[in-house]
Amino acid sequence: MVPPELRYTKDHEWVRLDGDVATVGVTAFAAEQLGDVVFVELPAAGRSLAQHATFGVVESVKAVSDLFAPIGGEVVEANPALAGAPELVNHDPFGAGWMIRIRVSQAAEIDGLLDAAAYEQLTAKA
Repeated sequence: MVPPELRYTKDHEWVRLDGDVATVGVTAFAAEQLGDVVFVELPAAGRSLAQHATFGVVESVKAVSDLFAPIGGEVVEANPALAGAPELVNHDPFGAGWMIRIRVSQAAEIDGLLDAAAYEQLTAKA
């Protein structure tokens, strides 16, 4: 299921906006495509990201994939749990498997992201 309150990218990242802070992760579809995640590399707090910039890497038994910032801003936190338990990305991609939190620099960027219905249409074609 695709949570209706989130926004999505065509690269299979999701965003949950809470005030001026956006929580970012990968979707269940992405986690399924990746297979078992064995390592996640995330940026340190304080790093500035432009929208669509690479912010990290997720490594699975199948592939190594770049992660792309769905929205620009400053990283305020990377999920510390993923260092010791990268499998959270597979088990709870919309919850405990979140990746980073970004203090959003331009909230209007979120308007260009997909809503749940559009994301479901995108993944139905895959």
